[in-house]
Amino acid sequence: MRRGRRIAIDVGDARIGVASCDPDGVLATPVETVPGRDVAAARRRLAAIVAEYEPIEVVVGLPRSLSGKEGPAATKVRGFTGGLARLVAPVPVRLVDERMSTVTAAQGLRAAGVNSKKGRSVVDQAAAVIILQNALEIERASGRPPGDAVEVVI
Repeated sequence: MRRGRRIAIDVGDARIGVASCDPDGVLATPVETVPGRDVAAARRRLAAIVAEYEPIEVVVGLPRSLSGKEGPAATKVRGFTGGLARLVAPVPVRLVDERMSTVTAAQGLRAAGVNSKKGRSVVDQAAAVIILQNALEIERASGRPPGDAVEVVI
């Protein structure tokens, strides 16, 4: 497995969850929730986080249906990610399957006793943690970076 910190992003309409892992890629932890309605401001904040953490890559969750098909949410994430990739280059950005990450995160928070109103502010971070943990497990199992690289178009 490659050594180096990674950043994971869970893109939502209103909020964007961010997580990071240690340089050995063992443990993913929440970083922050970025407001997502102002896309340009969100991309700038995410670029600042990438500059601060100096990751070897950014992993973005790509929402797919349970059957694996991509819908409007995936199209939106692809568009957002293309613009982000330009801002953070030369740090590579990868899209990874994130089916059920938000649902799993919400269930975990409920099980931990976090109420739904308070939980909204952290569920996106928890989803980013799940996305990153899954990406790290995929890399450990396959020996290859997870997901698909996002091409930087200038």
